[in-house]
Amino acid sequence: MYNEIVMDHFTNPRNVGEIADADGVGETGSFKCGDTMTLYIKVENEIIVDAKFQTFGCGAAIASSSMLTEMVKGMSIDEAMRLTNQDVADRLGGLPPLKLHCSNLAADALHNAIENYRRRRAAAS
Repeated sequence: MYNEIVMDHFTNPRNVGEIADADGVGETGSFKCGDTMTLYIKVENEIIVDAKFQTFGCGAAIASSSMLTEMVKGMSIDEAMRLTNQDVADRLGGLPPLKLHCSNLAADALHNAIENYRRRRAAAS
């Protein structure tokens, strides 16, 4: 059902955990399947320098979360905001149609984390 890239990120997920002093935190979930995700980002000079996640869900959700954290490190906030669920799925080599919504969690959590970062930064100004 899953390709080798998805299985690798599911069985050996990268960047699992929490960033205690995160600059942005994004949460999302799917009522459809019950998966939930929290994404933490650390930002320096508008560049994402670290990203970690905590996901409760299926293999595709965990793999999508893991891949997303690898993708965004080194990206500017603006570049990361343009990432889509399809970008994550493509980087994973594709997901089965019934699991494509799992990559939505990763992109949605990222966008929520960036919005949280921007709100925090604006409040501090």
